[in-house]
Amino acid sequence: MQTVEMGRKAVQRRAWSDAVKAFNEVDLEAPLSPHDLELLADAAWWSGHPDESVDALERAFAGHVEAGSKTAAAKVAMLLAYLGARRLAFSIFSGWKAQADRLLENEPESGAHAHQRVLQLIEALLFRDDIDAALPLADEALELARRYGNRDAESTALVMKGTALISAGRWQEGMSLLDEATAAALSGEVDLRSASDVYCTTISACRSMADFQRAREWTEEADRWMSRNSVGGYTGVCRVHRAELKRLRGSWTEAEAEALNACVELERYHLLDGVGYANYEVGEVHLRMGDLSGAEKSFFTAYENGSDALPGLALLMLAQGRVDEAASTLARALSEGAGNQGERKDVLNRARLLPAQVEVALARDDLETARAAITELEQTASDFARPAFEAAALTARGEVALHEGDAEAAAQALDRAGKLWRQMEFPYEAARTRMLRGQALIASGDEGAARMELGAARAAFMKLGAALDLKRVDELLYAGRAPDEDRARFTKTLMFTDIVTSTDLIGLIGDKDWEELLRWHDRELRSVFARHRGEEVSHTGDGFFVAFEDAVDAVDAAISIQRRLADHRHQQGFAPTVRIGLHHVEVTRDGTDYRGQGVHAAARVGAVAGGEEIVISAAALEAVQDPRFSVSGPQTVELKGIKEPIEVYLVDWR
Repeated sequence: MQTVEMGRKAVQRRAWSDAVKAFNEVDLEAPLSPHDLELLADAAWWSGHPDESVDALERAFAGHVEAGSKTAAAKVAMLLAYLGARRLAFSIFSGWKAQADRLLENEPESGAHAHQRVLQLIEALLFRDDIDAALPLADEALELARRYGNRDAESTALVMKGTALISAGRWQEGMSLLDEATAAALSGEVDLRSASDVYCTTISACRSMADFQRAREWTEEADRWMSRNSVGGYTGVCRVHRAELKRLRGSWTEAEAEALNACVELERYHLLDGVGYANYEVGEVHLRMGDLSGAEKSFFTAYENGSDALPGLALLMLAQGRVDEAASTLARALSEGAGNQGERKDVLNRARLLPAQVEVALARDDLETARAAITELEQTASDFARPAFEAAALTARGEVALHEGDAEAAAQALDRAGKLWRQMEFPYEAARTRMLRGQALIASGDEGAARMELGAARAAFMKLGAALDLKRVDELLYAGRAPDEDRARFTKTLMFTDIVTSTDLIGLIGDKDWEELLRWHDRELRSVFARHRGEEVSHTGDGFFVAFEDAVDAVDAAISIQRRLADHRHQQGFAPTVRIGLHHVEVTRDGTDYRGQGVHAAARVGAVAGGEEIVISAAALEAVQDPRFSVSGPQTVELKGIKEPIEVYLVDWR
């Protein structure tokens, strides 16, 4: 038989599930007191049941009101308002805030009034983005919290004031307040919810300031703290920060997995501000890998959940050829981030957008906008003294110089930028800078140095799986070459795909529906190629020729394609039937194409496959080394135009 005391002791031990069980059993016999309902709400939240937590809080509020405990009821109302803010539900936030204001209206001043100012501070920052209004509210909250010993309100006000100061450019003051608040969270002087928020805000501020080393250290410390206190719910926010750090360090597949897991956790807790951020990170990974449709879907989901989805969405528009749209989207966002008479307000948010504005402006030949963005970016780099800001400003300066035809100035700026990116271990930014510097060296006539830079960039893009950038660097490397120049031999795993009986399908569904189906097919397969670092060599109507550096990536991509098509067939009733062939062979690069007998053999292996089949040659199977899939017994097949028969297997992908 459970008792109230057992539930209370379980809360003290952080045995959240035990506490929920105890309180719920007691509640069936007789309603819990408002105080115990608050404890149940905490236990339900930290054990992974946020909706039950909110239900308990609403009952606690009603109980306090019925008992005439206005201040206690107001405290619960303010917590419910705060949860509404995290859900980006302004009406819910406003409703509970109004309840709290009414209850406190004639009550003696107390620590609850500090929480009241914190809610006003949240409203100013989260819903109005009004730093000028936020700073005095933070000071009022701090004064009240310290006068009445409310450490929870004090820590929250400290961290929010610190964030506002950083956004306004007063980062030394802001970081000092964040350090103070975080020290209090570590000491155990504040409740778990406030401590979690302090941690998350501090980590977010570090990444906004481009202090990525500090962000990593705080993320690891937050993980340990949450583990010690059996804290759930907020782990999703830390996962997003980990995802961003992994993306910046080039671990894109891991970054995507981390961000997707964060989405699941944050959606369960209705922390929609975090959900937007998590989906944005997924979109960034897709964009860098060249999966434009996947990026678009993730950015739109991020936008639906409160994120501006920038600068990624604007760079996606640029990649899609929607240059004017990209420019207006960035201009609008930057206009909203400026203060009266052009005074800058949210400096760090603007710094996040300015490099993209330079890139888009140059695509429109708008040098005036590009130069203005660089001037501001350089000022931010000077004010904050962070290598990432300096590297971004130098990269932008190099891009503009290259556009203006000043190859020497471009090469110098890009060389300095590249060194900074490499020191920070940001491989994508470093490779992109090398590609740009290669362009500058070509323009200056230094062909040998240009090829070295472009070759280094190509190797990095290949390793990362940056499909679009790989195409760009190949165009630069092989543009204008004589037919026999720069031909080199490579060992690749080649994939050929083909829609089975496509001619019959066209006759069955008609030209219009066929074109729509083909567009869907191409988007889906290109998304898979991008995820698995495949280099699209050519696209011939209803099939693809793709080259992979790693045989494992090639097989994983083939399996992913067939499973994706099968899932769509099961859920939607139809998907085209595709056959896939894989062959591991030495080929000759010819510009952006591959040539040789091995290419013909790979194409013939693809032709051996039937609908929904993956045929893999013995050479490709051997290159996998330690397969994570089963295959059929070997078959020896004669390939048209190939002298010797080869051994092939069917991959069991189901």
